[in-house]
Amino acid sequence: MMQLLIADDHELVRDTLAAFLERESDLTLDTVENLDQACARIESEGPYDLVMLDYTMPGMKGLEGLKRALALNGGKPVALMSGTASKAVAQEAMDAGAIGFLPKTMAARSLINAIRFMAAGETFIPVAFMTQEEPQE
Repeated sequence: MMQLLIADDHELVRDTLAAFLERESDLTLDTVENLDQACARIESEGPYDLVMLDYTMPGMKGLEGLKRALALNGGKPVALMSGTASKAVAQEAMDAGAIGFLPKTMAARSLINAIRFMAAGETFIPVAFMTQEEPQE
């Protein structure tokens, strides 16, 4: 049984992901709404097979939140997801030890496949996301 923790401050995102993931019979899902709750849950229930953190939720302070979760999750994978982060942020997250980066624009089926991939220890970041043109500032 795969254990998954999703931390996101948007209830709609948590509920939508939970609705899709609860259909999968071989995983259990916990959801929380900020980094402090995620860290507390990892300490009480973890380590998790995969922890997914929203890059912009309260407490994250950029990649500091990723580093905190990585330190607590016993060497098991932690991934970031974001609706707004740039390719540079995604690359920094990977360099800092994230197992993956998921744009919130991903289709649900692709997301489930990515979660399975990362929980198995494989790095995941969508090629299309990393190769798209970014708006010039």
